[in-house]
Amino acid sequence: MRKALAVILRPLGIATTPAFAQQQSTQGQITGTAWQHTQTSLASAVANASLVLPAGATDKGVFAGKFRDAPAVKGKLPVVLFLHGSSGLNLGAIAEWQLWLASLGVASLAPDSFALPDRITYTSPVDKATYEKIHALRLSEVGAGVSALHLQPWADPGRLVLAGTSEGAVAVARYTGAEFAGRIVYSWSCESNYFVTDPKNALAPDEPVLNIISSSDPYFSPANAWLGNPTAKGHCADAVKDNKNATIVLIPGAPHTLLNLPAARSATASFLAQVLKP
Repeated sequence: MRKALAVILRPLGIATTPAFAQQQSTQGQITGTAWQHTQTSLASAVANASLVLPAGATDKGVFAGKFRDAPAVKGKLPVVLFLHGSSGLNLGAIAEWQLWLASLGVASLAPDSFALPDRITYTSPVDKATYEKIHALRLSEVGAGVSALHLQPWADPGRLVLAGTSEGAVAVARYTGAEFAGRIVYSWSCESNYFVTDPKNALAPDEPVLNIISSSDPYFSPANAWLGNPTAKGHCADAVKDNKNATIVLIPGAPHTLLNLPAARSATASFLAQVLKP
């Protein structure tokens, strides 16, 4: 089996991808009517969040369940607050990834965006106004997750990381708070394209940031014929170009969902080891 090759880029000195004509040749669909969380749905998003605790934190080994069912926890834990993509928590790769984090001694909490009844869903591409409603919805979930973790005596406030994939990664890049030791942006390019009216990145100049994306991502790389940006590079290098604590990892030939690829795990584990030091 051919091993995955990760191309690691630093923010400076990256060549621009050659421009080419891009035409929107297809049109997606929108279902659902709700695009703004209520206080009730935000509470439900956290209560129904997928929580995984490492073995040493409980008396019964690894806990994997709903946040509302969390057992008693011993000591202080580093925690990754994770925002899922448009497929929700039903994507098996997320549960697998959270269990892997637990093997590293890291807890993780993934709010359930679909706790909002009749939440808008879509198949891309749709209009930017709809995407921006979704992005605002997801951004509100970050604040709710942070508030919930701050109430947990086991969540170490100095060792929190914000991560997300695809749709969820947009909120990770846009969040303006300073509660996190670092951010991980999976499968989002932080660029102008069909998915946003403007990237609105809020990554601090010296904040540890890890961006992992396929070099041929079907949605956000120049491989997408309806990307909507002929000069796009397909990664977040421009957004962190002056940040010496940022790393971009491009995985050739990887699918959009790449959380559990060896190259992605290796880069993630190294990043977490650096930013979650006691």
